[in-house]
Amino acid sequence: MSEGTAARRRLKVVCPHDCPDTCVMAVDVEGDRAVGLGGDPEHRFTQGFLCAKVNRYLERVYSPERILRPMKRVGAKGEGRFERVSWDAALDEIAERFREVIAAAGPQAILPYSYAGNMGLLSFGSMDRRFFQALGASLLDRTICASAGARGYEATAGATIGCDPEAIVHARLIVAWGANVVSSNVHQWPFVEEARRRGARLVTVDPFRSKTAEKSDRHLALLPGTDAALALGMMHVIFRDGLEDREFLERYAVGTEDLRRRAREWTPERTAGTTGLAAAEIELFAREYAGTQPSAIRMNYGLNRHAGGGMAVRTVACLPAVVGAWRHAGGGALLSTSGVFPVDHDALERPDLVPPGTRTLNMSQLGRILTDETLDPPVKALFVYNSNPAAVAPDQEGVRRGLAREDLFTVVHELFPTDTVDFADIVLPATTTLEHYDIHKSYGHLYVSLSRPAITPLGESLPNTEVFRRLAARLGLDDPCLRDSDEDMARRAFDWNHPRMAGITFERLEREGTVRLSVPDPYVPFAEGGFPTPSGKCELRSEGLAEEGCDTLAGYVPPRESVASAPELAERYPLAFISPPAHHFLNSTFSAQPVFVRREGEASVTMHPDDASSRGIAEGQMVRIHNDRGSFLARARVSDAARPGVVVGLSIWWAKMCPGGRNANAVTGQELTDMGGGATFYDVLVDVELAEPAA
Repeated sequence: MSEGTAARRRLKVVCPHDCPDTCVMAVDVEGDRAVGLGGDPEHRFTQGFLCAKVNRYLERVYSPERILRPMKRVGAKGEGRFERVSWDAALDEIAERFREVIAAAGPQAILPYSYAGNMGLLSFGSMDRRFFQALGASLLDRTICASAGARGYEATAGATIGCDPEAIVHARLIVAWGANVVSSNVHQWPFVEEARRRGARLVTVDPFRSKTAEKSDRHLALLPGTDAALALGMMHVIFRDGLEDREFLERYAVGTEDLRRRAREWTPERTAGTTGLAAAEIELFAREYAGTQPSAIRMNYGLNRHAGGGMAVRTVACLPAVVGAWRHAGGGALLSTSGVFPVDHDALERPDLVPPGTRTLNMSQLGRILTDETLDPPVKALFVYNSNPAAVAPDQEGVRRGLAREDLFTVVHELFPTDTVDFADIVLPATTTLEHYDIHKSYGHLYVSLSRPAITPLGESLPNTEVFRRLAARLGLDDPCLRDSDEDMARRAFDWNHPRMAGITFERLEREGTVRLSVPDPYVPFAEGGFPTPSGKCELRSEGLAEEGCDTLAGYVPPRESVASAPELAERYPLAFISPPAHHFLNSTFSAQPVFVRREGEASVTMHPDDASSRGIAEGQMVRIHNDRGSFLARARVSDAARPGVVVGLSIWWAKMCPGGRNANAVTGQELTDMGGGATFYDVLVDVELAEPAA
């Protein structure tokens, strides 16, 4: 080492992005600059590698496009023109404008808007919640991704607890149901591959031939939103042929006879008519699933993005109990591991600070919230962090109209000049995970992890915990919890006395960085029942759902927009549209990073050759995808990877990077799911036509 060269040291931080893998990253640092990054080889789930996106994370940290200083708008809303200001000036203006809003319309005229742009427990929900609750702002129902599926799964199994992700190596049949494991859960894939080396088969259930479907032994390309119908058709065959695990059902489930009667109605022929699959495919799949143990169903949230999304997840989650798959290591179902972690949300978020009578607004209806003239009080101030609603929220035209309001004061805390930043009055620079302190659970494995900063924050960037501490002081909010440090909050992030934290202390986490929960290895949570439901059993019938206006018995809720359920609408817009994640994007997080834009090429939609030819559309032509809500332009890809009647637009591109300045959410709607108030991104009818040459 030459004189003056800084010693290289290796530190570990946690990937914070909205992905089940929650990887531990090894970062090489020289002086105060990160010079290398990779997966931690000592972490059993990360296994020493990172996904294609995060593998280029240092380009993100040191990007010349990164926002590094506070800014104030100088152009029209939507133009994205700003001038630099100091932190003091920015915070003073926010505090002054918030006081004006409160004086004129009350604190509930202020709305926070955030989701999972950062999944660290501190960054996702700690000081931010305390601040807005102490202020008396409207509460945000964070529903845009997972709420429907989580509620459906909880209604069946009691909590989002499933089979051990690492134990899937023991499975002999793996079903990727609405889950593109290769693109969206890549660290699960080595365990799937190991299971296949041991003789397991992989079946993918997905309307689109995803990268996972391409690698599967079988692909069932059902119509969007018909997953529950397929599950019921499988149950019909299983019950009809006596393939159920009667002992497991008798001892560990409730509602079996009711479900048996309901499944009797779902003959393979009826199921075929609903799902678009062949009756023989359904028969074969049902017998293979019932006759192969251990069997594992890996669900993901594509399942819950339509009108019946909660019921779809709920009904699919009944299948492991019907066949007794929960008995076996590697068997059962997995939607999320979140319910295994004893997170102390009350200690982090302090809901006791919420004033009585505070309203809750659903983030999946942001466009309506911002444009509803009858809302009392109207939203007059919006604070966006960990999200990019101008790109990711449904009904893009409605959202943009709301964000363009001159009387709406908007603050955005961000890393990059997103579509939402363009509408901001004040922009605040955010830190990356290399630059701040956080503590993590996972929704795809069983490890708790601590993430300490590897480098000093670039420019003037700050984590949102510090931003809200400073704002609380500016506004004179005096509850002591608003002065807690990040370490103070991290020490209270979990119930350390919970059995699943046995032997795990904060001090041990500080020493080791990451620790597996205190559960058996492999973890087989429901081998002998013990479901955390009111009955203690798997609830094929859940009486609690009656209070929510839902059918108590697992069943099928059809899409709101489909050829079958909305025939008049389908006469004008006959194609179902879904917009699953592009391989190199994660929601809109990596959608402007040059290397990934090059790899994805440009915004495109995939159409089946029959649908394309009937519209005179050829490969590579620019097309307009449209319905009554709006339209967007994309390049046509003609392929049987999309089943007939379905158009697939891999997403989410920043709208301003798309031709015409709109992305796939120009055609999605704000109607909600049956359970959990979730967004219905995959419940959409459109038509496609050649774009005008001028476009």
